[in-house]
Amino acid sequence: MAGTAGDVRLNELLAALSLACDVGNDFPIEKGLRNTLLAVRLASELGVRGEALSAVYYVGLLRFIGCSGYADETSKVFPDDNAMRGAMAPVDFGYPAEGLRQAATLGRGALGRTRAVATMAVRGKRLGEELQRADCEVMIRGAQRLGLPAAVAKGLGDAYERWDGHGGPRGVRGDAIAIPARVLAVAHQAEIHFRIGGLTAARAMIRRGAGGWFDPEIAERLLEHADRLLAPFSASTVWDAVLDEEPFPPVCVAASRLPDVARLYGELADLKCAYTLGHSTGVADLAAGAAARLALTDADVDVIRTAGLLHDIGRLSVPTGIWNKPGPLSPAEWDRVRLHTYYTDRTLSQSPLLAPAAAVASLHHERLDGSGYHRGVPASMLSMPARILAAADVYRALTEHRPHRSAFDEAAAARELQHEADRGALDRQATRAVCEAAGHRVRKRASGWPAGLSNREVEVLRHLARGCSEKTIAATLCISSGTVHTHVVHVYEKIGVSTRAAAALFAMEHDLLGH
Repeated sequence: MAGTAGDVRLNELLAALSLACDVGNDFPIEKGLRNTLLAVRLASELGVRGEALSAVYYVGLLRFIGCSGYADETSKVFPDDNAMRGAMAPVDFGYPAEGLRQAATLGRGALGRTRAVATMAVRGKRLGEELQRADCEVMIRGAQRLGLPAAVAKGLGDAYERWDGHGGPRGVRGDAIAIPARVLAVAHQAEIHFRIGGLTAARAMIRRGAGGWFDPEIAERLLEHADRLLAPFSASTVWDAVLDEEPFPPVCVAASRLPDVARLYGELADLKCAYTLGHSTGVADLAAGAAARLALTDADVDVIRTAGLLHDIGRLSVPTGIWNKPGPLSPAEWDRVRLHTYYTDRTLSQSPLLAPAAAVASLHHERLDGSGYHRGVPASMLSMPARILAAADVYRALTEHRPHRSAFDEAAAARELQHEADRGALDRQATRAVCEAAGHRVRKRASGWPAGLSNREVEVLRHLARGCSEKTIAATLCISSGTVHTHVVHVYEKIGVSTRAAAALFAMEHDLLGH
């Protein structure tokens, strides 16, 4: 899989997308990258070379892609499935009491802590076994779909095994466990405990786990070189170091396969909830079809398709119990939901290869009238690709079941989409194109004003452009000065300006003064 002209490095794509998996496990950003860096350097100390070392590297990058594989089921036991995964990550289940102590951190108040401990005591073993099995299946399938060597899939399948044979899901032991899994087990725990308590805590954890959880030779080698091997964890970022650490030869894929990688991760995001299966692929297909109908360039269509596949990667950051809640969300829960588009942007914008898609994908909940999230930007800052993606996402979501409502039939979804355009939230052209891409015959309607402006706001803009004061506008339009001021504020927000001169330029650019 060495590269040729026009190919891209697979490690950069997987490194960026691993950031979403970090937050899906309630880990800090770059947790997976720190694991990978330590694992490769530790494996090198052990004399691992060539393809075997490359397998260690890619097992590290893919180690947490199964985080959504059992999320829906886990949330029925622990609603904050992210917190549960994060809390249990440092636990050595060779000491069962550790798991119960960590479970207590998942409850609020004395009663909540008691319930969490009781739940873990009664259901924890079975839940853990099922979670491990689902995680491993998802990781193995992911490696296979990416075309990586069998050694990578084997290492991911052994990710939860223990040297003493008390791991899962197969219960293999000793040298029967793949080398990448044995190295990553040590690296994973060393990173966690170094972050919690520094070098002393990391050494203590690895020493205690040697011969039980960990391969004793690997544990001993880390203890011998801990000062040097753990030093990079003090850096603010390991991004460049991880990309540079890939063993030779680098694994490359054709640039034309970028949508295949995006599709895999979009499907992983959709696994977060049972009702979102197929959502990202459906959005991508709709958005790309609509873009083609609007005669966007082939390059723009490709970006929109990739953005559609990855637009919900940030959903991994939100506990599944929030997504599955049938009733109203609390303010704190809404904050978590609104931030999922931030995490989409944070993940995709890390890589120059994905940055064009990030600029579209992270805007899928923005609206022309400024009522969207997470930025709340006005219409003037929303490109046509972003407007198309927003409309495609709304249409697809409406046709899917949600915990708080039943699915709309397709005709009702199309009507609702057009209603959103009529009220200035979605772009008319984009909604029409999305409806047509979905197979609807859409009656042509008079085109709306640019930037989602209403008829009254256009009237106010004309007078502003001609230099009229708010008092004069109020007298001319026979409305109150307070109402005029509100319209002026909305006009400025929608067209993205803050001065009368800039508003006048906008009016002239869009030929509004003669209407």
